[in-house]
Amino acid sequence: MPWIYFPFLALAGCVAGLAGRWALRRALPPVRLPGWVAVVSVALLWPLVAWFGGPWWWLPVPLAVVAVAVPLFVVDLRERRLPDVLTLPAYPIFAAALAFAAIEGGAGLLWGALLGVVVFGGLHAVTHRVIPHALGAGDVKLTGSLGLVLGAAGWTAMVVVVVIAALVSAALGVLARIRGSPTWDDGVPHGPGLLIATSLVTLFPSQ
Repeated sequence: MPWIYFPFLALAGCVAGLAGRWALRRALPPVRLPGWVAVVSVALLWPLVAWFGGPWWWLPVPLAVVAVAVPLFVVDLRERRLPDVLTLPAYPIFAAALAFAAIEGGAGLLWGALLGVVVFGGLHAVTHRVIPHALGAGDVKLTGSLGLVLGAAGWTAMVVVVVIAALVSAALGVLARIRGSPTWDDGVPHGPGLLIATSLVTLFPSQ
C-alpha cells in the first residue's frame, strides 16, 4: 500500500480507538477506562497492519481485530474482565469485515467463519462449563467472535492461537507471582493471550 495512505489510516485508527473508549464508558459495572495510550496505540497499529496485512481485500479484518483487541487487552490486564460492550459488538464488526473480504476472497471465507464460531467458541464454552475457574464467561463470548476471523483465516490459525495464548498466559502467571498482583489472585487473564495471538495470525492468513 502506498505510504501516502498511512496518515489517513492513522487518523481512522484514532477514531476507532476513541470509539472503543466511548463504548467502554457504557460498561456495567463501570471499568477503568484505558488511557490515551490505548487510543494512540490503535492509531499507530493501523498503518502497520496495512503495511503487513496481506491483500487489500483482507485488510478490514485485521484492522477490525486490532480496534477491538487493544481496549479489551488493557481492561482485561487491569481488571481481569472482558466487558460485553466490546465483546458482543465484535460479532457484527468482524462479520461486516469478513463480508467485505468475501467479495474478493470468495464465499469460502464465510463458511470458514461460521465453522470457526462453532469450533473455537464451542471448545472454549465447553472448557468454561467443565472448569469454570479456568475460563471466564467473558472469554467465551470473546472466543466466539475470534472464531469468526480465525475460521476465515485458516484452520491452522486456531491451533496457532491456542498455543500462543497458552504461552502468553503462562508468562503472565510467572509475572503475577513475581509482582504479587492482587488483581490476579484468582488466576491470570486469558484474554490478552487470545487477543495478541489473533491479531498476529490475522495479519498472515493461510487462505
